[in-house]
Amino acid sequence: MSFRAQELLQKADAIAGYSTYIDLIKEIIGNKEIISTGMTKEVERVERAITTAMSGTSCALVSGGDAGIYAMAGLVFEICRKKGLKLVRYETGQKDDLPDGKDDDVLEIEIVPGIPALASGAALLGAPLTHDFAAVSLSDLLTPWETIEKRLDAAASADFVIAIYNPKSKKRDWQLAKAREIILKYRNENTPVGIVTSAMRDHQKISIVPLKDIDSAEVGMQTTLFVGNRSSVQYLDFMYTPRGYSGKYKL
Repeated sequence: MSFRAQELLQKADAIAGYSTYIDLIKEIIGNKEIISTGMTKEVERVERAITTAMSGTSCALVSGGDAGIYAMAGLVFEICRKKGLKLVRYETGQKDDLPDGKDDDVLEIEIVPGIPALASGAALLGAPLTHDFAAVSLSDLLTPWETIEKRLDAAASADFVIAIYNPKSKKRDWQLAKAREIILKYRNENTPVGIVTSAMRDHQKISIVPLKDIDSAEVGMQTTLFVGNRSSVQYLDFMYTPRGYSGKYKL
């Protein structure tokens, strides 16, 4: 995580987050007030964090990776908007610029950038995202599968490198095979696919397999897949995607 994230976690009066993420940062947060909920309790977690912050107790809401990439920042804004709360950036705190702004109506907020799995996983693989890429989550819990299929098809046909989040879980075991089928319409079956599980955490795993074999690979909710484009290359135990320098310069 960034130094800014560590700084705010240490300064905050309360910490809110999914229980697994709270466990990951327990050495940093010490004996602070903890607002912890399990999986699928995101709305409750955000509601409690907002209520805590509006009461005058500073609260840090934690996510894995980056808070704005498949994480909690968007839900915070969605709920604040529904409540009609007035928001100001924590760094500026320009409350006087808000029309009819009152302290009990205003919530200071800062979104702290983190290192998403597509960045940490790519670094472990080598450089698979050097050229244009798209990120698609295979979780259809919040997004209709029909929409996911359209996005996969569009990304594959446009020759984007595709970072795939949430490829498989105990309850969702068929989506990855379907994704493979869609992408194979546009890619060679031996296209390299990087597989990274628990990037830069305990139990980290890294492998590279051909596209034809991804549905049988060992993956889970902590796994990110990096499906190469037509130019992507496996080199030894690494994977990279050329940017196009060899076509313009003598290497």
